[in-house]
Amino acid sequence: MIRLAAALAATTALAALVAAPAQGQSMQGMPGMSMPMPAKKPAPKKPTATKKFPAKKAAPAKRSSTRTSATKPGDQSMSDMPGMSATPAQPAMTGMDHGAMTMPAAPAQSGTMEGMDHGSMPGMQSQTGASSMPGMDMPAGQAGHDMSAMSGMAQTGTNLPAGTAPAPQPPIDHYAEKLFPAHDMAAARRDMMREQGGQTNYQVMFNLAEFQARKGRDGYRWDGEAWIGGDINRLWLKSEGEGAFRQGVEAAEIQALYSRAIGPYFNLQGGVRHDFKPGRPTTYATVGFEGLAPYWFEVEGALFLSDKGDLLGRLEGYYDQRITQRVVLQPRVEFNLAAQDVRETRTGAGLSSAELGLRLRYEITRQFAPYIGVSYSAKTGQTARYARADGEDPTVTSFVAGVRLWF
Repeated sequence: MIRLAAALAATTALAALVAAPAQGQSMQGMPGMSMPMPAKKPAPKKPTATKKFPAKKAAPAKRSSTRTSATKPGDQSMSDMPGMSATPAQPAMTGMDHGAMTMPAAPAQSGTMEGMDHGSMPGMQSQTGASSMPGMDMPAGQAGHDMSAMSGMAQTGTNLPAGTAPAPQPPIDHYAEKLFPAHDMAAARRDMMREQGGQTNYQVMFNLAEFQARKGRDGYRWDGEAWIGGDINRLWLKSEGEGAFRQGVEAAEIQALYSRAIGPYFNLQGGVRHDFKPGRPTTYATVGFEGLAPYWFEVEGALFLSDKGDLLGRLEGYYDQRITQRVVLQPRVEFNLAAQDVRETRTGAGLSSAELGLRLRYEITRQFAPYIGVSYSAKTGQTARYARADGEDPTVTSFVAGVRLWF
């Protein structure tokens, strides 16, 4: 019996020595885990079995699912850990010291496996979490395994779960008033609005201020406007007329209009117009528009209703064709219409007159540009008959020279 017991003890020791190197080698292949390899010892010679006492095979070690009181924490088998089982290539780690397993140095994880929260390992969560390391599920109920409990992982901002909770309140208006006095910030906002388009601007421009050389008698002509106001509301003054040297002014008018922007490029205008000549002085109620049409055409139109009930209309426009940065060619057209004959002003019904012009200017500066050109004007219909009766030519061609300026 003593020899049989010695044979069994030697066989058990040999099996333990063979299993330990195999398990140590398999743990070395796990990512981020290393363990010292035990020194290999020469295997003892197996006792020779005699015919009287034949050798018996050692019974396979049984895996215990519970920790006994005699087992140390460091001696727990890896196969006994929940969610981990031995594979054919990796036999159970019986009696391995977990304190010898070390993790590689990392910014947030270093040290030994002993006492470490397994829930903080990358890819390892509790069974109630989202993902886990293959084959390493932690049982529910263990403290410290929930990743949401880790410091710096709080769900804030856009990292919130979907739901039906009401949206957070937007920041209050004038948030800077929490740090600065309210009256100072109100003054700063007024200055900002004024500088970003709320300030009062003005412009005075004479599109035409020219000498006209024409058959029989030379003359002059002007067409200008001025405005003051902001981006939305403005006060406009417009004036145009013509005359002949040594004969005085033949026609002159002035308009005072309120203008309001109705879009990015057009203004609606209304006010009064007063004609000094020809004929008797006449005052009109005026409504019209002015703006920038597609392809950069400057256009304007208006209706005029006189204090005598006479209705007139006007449509004009021009286009600045830049040949160079300083040389500009400007074609211009103007049509005047009337709803009825007005003998006092020598105006006939329908299209009463038209003017076509072509002017070439050189911009010494943007504000000052002399020009030369040609202008053709014609009176039509009953207006032409009135002109012939007065001894005038209803059509006039003029060579012009003048200056276009604004400030």
